[in-house]
Amino acid sequence: MSNEILEKGTLYLVGTPIGNLEDMTLRAIRILQSVDLIAAEDTRHTGKLLHHFQITTPQISYHHHNRLTRQTELLEKLQRGQTIALVTDAGMPGICDPGYDLTRACIEVNIPVIPIPGATAAITALSASGLPSDRFVFEGFLPTKDKLRRDRLSSLQKESRTLIFYEAPHRLLSTLTDLAEVFGKDRSITVARELTKLYEQLWRGTLEEGIDYYQDTQNIKGEITLVVRGCQESLSLQLTESQLKEELLQLLKQGMTRSQASRQLAQLTARPRREIYELSLSMTDSYD
Repeated sequence: MSNEILEKGTLYLVGTPIGNLEDMTLRAIRILQSVDLIAAEDTRHTGKLLHHFQITTPQISYHHHNRLTRQTELLEKLQRGQTIALVTDAGMPGICDPGYDLTRACIEVNIPVIPIPGATAAITALSASGLPSDRFVFEGFLPTKDKLRRDRLSSLQKESRTLIFYEAPHRLLSTLTDLAEVFGKDRSITVARELTKLYEQLWRGTLEEGIDYYQDTQNIKGEITLVVRGCQESLSLQLTESQLKEELLQLLKQGMTRSQASRQLAQLTARPRREIYELSLSMTDSYD
């Protein structure tokens, strides 16, 4: 283990397993053992994790319903020099949970915030989806009301990056249906359920196939992450030469060769690969 010394008056954002307890890092265990206090989304849930790793650090609840009053209390403790670890029920704090509010409040008053990396459902699902992972956008949970959900999806209809959503089991079928209506039934999707747990499932297919599959699946349970392929519609009429150069520059900065970048943009824009490659040759090497 490292000899890292905890800094007084610091908030530690500690990633915890999203299912399999073996995904807990050695650093996370040591931080939770060493801090003065653990702020947990659900103290009963986190209590089981702490018991498993024989961690006896006291807990305090910090969740959506008490975040405003508890935030003041936690800030006072931090300003007095206490070290606090913030944990969520699963994954990294601050991703679709009130950890964001506490983190922002600490930054505003110059309290150090240190992340202790751990598993995240969005990245875990993306890595195994088989869909493009070089460019993606995380949208979190969609609105629960039908009209608002469709409006949000409509705003993402032309998004070319891979899309990642979180969804509740009881809304899965209605969300798949809305996705098919807005994005088209042939759009590829990966449905990741119960990631890293005993009944982990990664289902891959089109939105139409997904609707058929989950229509016949009763009592769907567990946390769900949806990974949806971005829009593959031709962008040739939307990209000017300067915009195309900007896209090339971004891909080259990511480490792609001119040939690789030209091939990828040719697939997205319906322009000849050779034309794009020649355009790349005319650019400066400012990305190097």
